[in-house]
Amino acid sequence: MTDPIADMLTRIKNAYAVKKETVSVPYSKFKYALAQVLGKEGFVMEVERKGRGVKRTIAIKLNYVEGEPAVTNFKRISKPGQRTYSGYSEISKHRRGRGMAILSTPQGLLTDKEARKNKIGGEILCEIW
Repeated sequence: MTDPIADMLTRIKNAYAVKKETVSVPYSKFKYALAQVLGKEGFVMEVERKGRGVKRTIAIKLNYVEGEPAVTNFKRISKPGQRTYSGYSEISKHRRGRGMAILSTPQGLLTDKEARKNKIGGEILCEIW
């Protein structure tokens, strides 16, 4: 697999499409941090590490608002073949303020609002709305 982040986002999107309660993805520190950012912003309810060693996974409990998924769609911006970086002043609001971008910065994973507030640029991983 060349893009584990896109795989994780696709698993979450597909689980929302079939109204699943939870979804499990293979564990990595980066994916766990990304899932925690999604949880902090209210796109998922709960993020939990499961298992030990090679069989470690991330269990993500999905969030539904009045029966509708909290996430409409994901879009992967920076890809392994074409990385996309942005300074803090160039980070725009996504979907007219209803969406959010997640950036990988020297201070860890941040949302677009946090990056603009802290005046930190970085790699734009994905856009969520």
